[in-house]
Parts: sequence; structure tokens; C-alpha cells
Amino acid sequence: MAGKRRAAPVVPKGFRVVRTASPGRHPLLKVFPGLDRLTAFRRYPVSEKARRKLASTTEVEIVPRPGEFMYVAPHALPKDADRRWKPVVSKTDCIVVGGEHLRRSPGMVLFLDIIHEMVHLLQRHDGRELWDEEYSYVDRPTELEAYAFTLGEARRLGASPAFLREYLKVEWTTPTQHRRLVRNLGGYLGRP
Repeated sequence: MAGKRRAAPVVPKGFRVVRTASPGRHPLLKVFPGLDRLTAFRRYPVSEKARRKLASTTEVEIVPRPGEFMYVAPHALPKDADRRWKPVVSKTDCIVVGGEHLRRSPGMVLFLDIIHEMVHLLQRHDGRELWDEEYSYVDRPTELEAYAFTLGEARRLGASPAFLREYLKVEWTTPTQHRRLVRNLGGYLGRP
């Protein structure tokens, strides 16, 4: 075979998604059964008791709005939120997932997204501000930390740097911001 072969990401054994879950709130493990038994979940830097509590108390709210992906529901509407965005606001631990994203996105993308959002919940439990307006999205310490964890897990599973760069393209960032995010996370991407 001519040329280099790119490493294809492999979804971890045991990762499941209930793609047919209806809109509304569900326990985390009803939408992502077995997530709490995966290596990535066990690698979160908290005690086993804290991980069990996180798995048993976190909810997932599936929303039928087009263009929604996945995010931790803020406790209150962020001051810098785009006026067109109507986020789910929740006082409890809730991860919002767009219905189309849940049904159609590749398994690896859903895996990376959910472990990324779980890092955000742990950050919030530590009293950190997830929507810190002092930073742009691509420079925000909580985002960089969550992406670093996520990219590390993806690399462990064989994801190529090209796949990871593509994964970091999110529609709420410009091409310039994407390049800055890639630069900020360069050490976690590996060589092209």
C-alpha cells in the first residue's frame, strides 16, 4: 500500500448510545448505558465514590432543536450567550444533547463529547466557572482542560491527529479561532 495509513478511531468496547431515546430528561446511564464502566470514566481525577455519584445523579436532556450538539446546562443564562441561543438552564447536573446529534453523529464523536461534558461537570463541582466571560471559548481554561482529557482518551484509542483536528472544528468558532484552539492543544494532538 502506497503512502501512510491514517489511524482510524475505534469507539471503546462497551460504549453504547440509546439513539432512540425520546426528547426530555433521562438518567445519564439510560442514554449512555455502561459509561460508568469505561476506562475513560474511571480515569476522571476524583474518587470512585464521586464518580458513582456523578453517574447516578447526572441527567441528560434530549432536545429536538436543530443545530444543538452537547453541553452542560448552565445554572443561569450566561451573560455573553448569543441571543439566538436558547439553552436549557438547570439547577441540577444536566447534559443537553441535540436529538439529531444523538441519532446521527458517529459513535466516536458522541463518546468524545460525553466524556468532555462530564469533565465540565467535575469542574463545576470544584467551584469553577464554565462560562467565564474573561476568556474566549478557545482560550478558556475549563475548555482546554476538558479537551486535553478528551484528546488524550481519543489518542489512547487510536485517533489520528487529522481526526482530532477535525473534531475540534465546532460551528460556533471561526476558522481563526479553530486554528488557535488547535495551537492551544497542540501537545495533545500528536504529529500530523
